[in-house]
Amino acid sequence: MGENLVIVESPAKAKTIEKFLGKGFTVKSSFGHIRDLSKKKLGVDTSNGFAPNYEISADKKKVVAELTAEANKSSIVWLASDEDREGEAIAWHLSETLKLDSSKTRRIAFHEITKSAILAAIDSPRDIDMNLVNAQQARRILDRLVGFELSPILWKKVQPKLSAGRVQSVAVRLIVDREREIAAFKATSFYKVEGSFIPEKLKSTVKGSVAKKFSDESQAKAFLESCIDADFSIASIETKDATRTPTAPFTTSSLQQEAARKLGFSVSQTMTIAQRLYEAGLITYMRTDSVNLSSLALGAAKEFITKEYGAAYSHTRNYKTKTKGAQEAHEAIRPTYISNTTIEGNAGEKKLYSLIWKRTIASQMADAKLEKTTATISAANVSEPFIAESEKVVFDGFLKVYIESTDDELDAEELGLMPAIKVGQKMNPKVITATEKFTSRPARYTEASLVKKLEELGIGRPSTYAPTISTIMKRDYVIKGDKKGEPRNFNTFTLKAGKISEEAKTEIVGNEKGKLFAENIGIIVTDYLSENFDSILDYGFTAKVEEDFDQIACGNKVWNEVIRDFYTDFHQTVEDKLNDRTHTHVERRIGVDPVSGKALIARIGRFGPLVQKGENDDPDKQFASLAKGQLIENITLEEALKLFELPRIVGSYQGQTITASIGRFGPYVKYGSSFVSLGKTLDPHSVTEEEAIALIEEHKLKESKKHIATFGDIEVLNGRFGPYIKQGKNNYKIPKGTAAESLNEESCREIIEKATNTK
Repeated sequence: MGENLVIVESPAKAKTIEKFLGKGFTVKSSFGHIRDLSKKKLGVDTSNGFAPNYEISADKKKVVAELTAEANKSSIVWLASDEDREGEAIAWHLSETLKLDSSKTRRIAFHEITKSAILAAIDSPRDIDMNLVNAQQARRILDRLVGFELSPILWKKVQPKLSAGRVQSVAVRLIVDREREIAAFKATSFYKVEGSFIPEKLKSTVKGSVAKKFSDESQAKAFLESCIDADFSIASIETKDATRTPTAPFTTSSLQQEAARKLGFSVSQTMTIAQRLYEAGLITYMRTDSVNLSSLALGAAKEFITKEYGAAYSHTRNYKTKTKGAQEAHEAIRPTYISNTTIEGNAGEKKLYSLIWKRTIASQMADAKLEKTTATISAANVSEPFIAESEKVVFDGFLKVYIESTDDELDAEELGLMPAIKVGQKMNPKVITATEKFTSRPARYTEASLVKKLEELGIGRPSTYAPTISTIMKRDYVIKGDKKGEPRNFNTFTLKAGKISEEAKTEIVGNEKGKLFAENIGIIVTDYLSENFDSILDYGFTAKVEEDFDQIACGNKVWNEVIRDFYTDFHQTVEDKLNDRTHTHVERRIGVDPVSGKALIARIGRFGPLVQKGENDDPDKQFASLAKGQLIENITLEEALKLFELPRIVGSYQGQTITASIGRFGPYVKYGSSFVSLGKTLDPHSVTEEEAIALIEEHKLKESKKHIATFGDIEVLNGRFGPYIKQGKNNYKIPKGTAAESLNEESCREIIEKATNTK
């Protein structure tokens, strides 16, 4: 064994580092945190300075034993966990748990896994930074206190099995508030006028639009009438030079946003892939809010750009972080080797690496130089001029490599080049249209735009965005989904050849993909917390707590004093609410069933949101589950009545009746005692017998392929990731090289026993 033991968090990172260190060094992984707050109880002694009670989780005891044995053999132990607060805490927990001798323990940190960075870290070890450890510890303890004390209140006052979190609850509030803004929004119409003109003696077309919005059709028609027989000409032409500057290299937040917009990645998907790239030594550390690049990276970028594109394309830039509460002076996310334009890896890794590479290179390239031309087209008796614009790239600069995306639903149309026109030149109108437009409602959040909003508010930090979003979706407070657009009528008036024609058209609006929708329980929990724990959901208060953590990390505040300041009032409110006998009954009277005369009431039931037909004391009351996307607070009478059309008889299959309905897991068809999901494409109100039978037979085929063999309480099954063994609630991997079809009961039990003994 080597005399130096290096401990990192992940096996992938260990494998990469081991290549650089060579003989004399053994690199082992802790597989993340080796201990955490006790799960059996609160895990925090609130009466003794909020002292934490840490314990080693059952699945880490073997790892701890192995690391302890290795540490005892080694002359020096190098703690090489990540360089942020979480990594510093892991290093401290390892030191405490393994009972490491401080005289033979070194803490090293690096923001990239390259040979030079690792060797430089070995040459300049440091002590564990307890300020960073305490900042992480404060966050962990405070979040445990909030979750542990709030959740029982929600169980008692709202519904069992609910939970709350300090940052997660604020994120849900943002989505709930946006849902209500959308529900309250009333679109107003206006008319936009656009025209196509043919310059005299030219064949090309110039398109322009009127800046003024006309509030109704009478104004729009009157304007078009004034354009009949009008003599249009170029009143002015203005040409301006403009520049576009590249955006800064990626931070965690901007990478998550751009990967969502350009690659369609979820926030957690982006972070998982980035982690793999980092651990393979391909990019710098992926949790950072710095936009700074090292002098070595700047030099490498300049050399690459000059060689590949020419000196005119190089422009060295130093960016400064503007993010509220930015922490740790890391580098931005960049490739470890600028000259590596591509990498080996799967499709996702290649795409994300390419995005990081392009953004980094573009940030060190020259501005793009543009020429913008604006022409004003007017006529004597026409009240408003038409404005035509064009844009020409004179020098592409950084645009040769990269263009940043936006959160807009539709990308701006590329502006065409202006033909050779001059002031006074006659412009013959080809066609002028006045189109009815509508004001746009607020957009629902995507994962990326939610991260951007949280960052703007100073809530959360690079390491918290992905787990926050994953948590609120896992709790079913929020769902990520699509929504079909709805038809909307609009009018157009067209002036052509001296005549105005009118046409009624239809467009599909409100089509949404990959958006975050508030669920009923998320709305109810948000309302309860807003009313009873307003500080928990206050954006400014939550941001202030983040700032306190930053102050702890800098050594300017004491961690348990920050917790005490928060906890004292919070705990008192918890006590008051627990002693309060009131219970939150969220229900809304929608109206009356015109057939039975019974009241229709929307509320939360044992298995989720529903509509009840009849009062609570009505022995014959009926229930219908709300469909996906329907909310208690705005479901209409018509929509509620439609729910009672289910269950609906669709037809029959092999002598058994097929019915369609909606359950707690969504729409389904049932035949006999079997249930088959309708998925996202079929509607229980309209699914046909033919469609239902096709779905049932497809389901039966899948089920037949799923079961390979059964031996009493043991099953050999086909799963998403290949065959496996199932016994009771436990699943067991089949060893590589063993065919699932060849297994018998004895060999299955041997695999189960072996797996159980190694746990």
